[in-house]
Amino acid sequence: MDSTLERLDGDRVRLTVAVDETEFEVAVEAAFRRIAKEVRLPGFRPGKAPRKLLEARIGVAAGRQEAIQQSLPDYYGRALVENDIDAIDSPEIEITGGQDEGNLTFDAVVPVRPRATIAGHGSLRVEIPSPEAADEDVDAQLEALRGQHSTLEAVDRPAGDGDQVTIDIDGTFEGEPVEGLTTTDYLYEVGAGAVVPEIDENLRGASVGDVLEFDADHPEEDGTLAFRIEVSEVQARVLPELDDDFAKASSEFDTIDELSADIRERLSVMRRGQTPMLARDRVAQAIADLVDMEIPPALVEAEVDSRINDMAMRMRSQGIDFSVYMEAMGRDVESLRDELREGAELASRVDLGLRAVADAEGLGDVEEPLEEYLGSLATQTGGDVDGIREALSRSGRMLEVRADLRKQAALEWVFERAEVVDEQGNPVDPTLLEPPEPVIQLPDDLTAIPVDDDEVRETDSSVADSTDGEEE
Repeated sequence: MDSTLERLDGDRVRLTVAVDETEFEVAVEAAFRRIAKEVRLPGFRPGKAPRKLLEARIGVAAGRQEAIQQSLPDYYGRALVENDIDAIDSPEIEITGGQDEGNLTFDAVVPVRPRATIAGHGSLRVEIPSPEAADEDVDAQLEALRGQHSTLEAVDRPAGDGDQVTIDIDGTFEGEPVEGLTTTDYLYEVGAGAVVPEIDENLRGASVGDVLEFDADHPEEDGTLAFRIEVSEVQARVLPELDDDFAKASSEFDTIDELSADIRERLSVMRRGQTPMLARDRVAQAIADLVDMEIPPALVEAEVDSRINDMAMRMRSQGIDFSVYMEAMGRDVESLRDELREGAELASRVDLGLRAVADAEGLGDVEEPLEEYLGSLATQTGGDVDGIREALSRSGRMLEVRADLRKQAALEWVFERAEVVDEQGNPVDPTLLEPPEPVIQLPDDLTAIPVDDDEVRETDSSVADSTDGEEE
């Protein structure tokens, strides 16, 4: 098979592919074997009719058309790999020869990833939360700890947010009691926002002995819920004092100062651990902001597809069926796609920005990190580096791997030159920005990379579909 490449306008290329008649004949022979299993001829069992007889009955062109439909995705995929084409959408394919005899030839106009231009990436300034815990962070943790050690005290006043009220509640829908909304001596926190907001609205200002009757829209069904609530007790939450006694009762420390210092250090350790990746994330977002171009919808949709596939794969690794999960959550794929699209567009913009940086700064040499990646992959899969390299190349994934390594190099190039400050504009300690682990990450599903000669090249099924009804 031979292929040539022509660059077109509008981020497209044209692949011209020629499959030698001898090679294509293998696909034609396989096609007639499949047809023989479906065509019933007198005197022959299914699948046993000779090809010559089938050609006489249905014509040579029928077998060649079947062969084209079945083999075209493979020929197209091989042409993409041979020419290092970064396709982002389905091609437009025209069969130009071989439908009746001779070599099979076709043209494929392929949408490819656009190239962005970028400026200002060598002097970015990004802001991240301080790696050190602030006083208000410590105070919030102390307040949460106080809440865990609080007590309830009956009060003789109307209920307010945060109070605990003991109630008898009857909730009905179309005259029938609603499970979970009909009970006695139920302890409810005013302002909790459970079920419907009308519950909190009516309990605010209610006193012991009050009987509240009101309606509310059903949150899941068409119709109205009817409520009757009787208040039997109002209790206020009493918080302990923040003193040494509290520290001794709630922790292993003897003083409140020691407890506060421990909370501050634990929060700071957590923040410092998050700082390297958070800073890189902010730099990546800043790079995305420098990309001044319209992102092709096909690129965004491909990123959405990738995220959904990753989600399904992670669930499958945990023994969860993705479709069953979606049904149980009352979700559909289209709503999920809508939810993911904004993040996918940002990721696509980051992708184009990092590629532009790599182009602008000549960051094309990735042989050393590539060897590290292949070595890590070989260790994880139990394969050998050369075999994995060949399999990645044959499947077309080597282009993706090299692109990812170039983008990582671009991100680090920009990061090394960026100014990273906290909310007050103070420079962040550079030692806190070093990544805590190697940058190269292995794919979640290692088995997705074929390591033997039985690999199957996956191509868009629409490739075959795009030839339906084509005429030379």
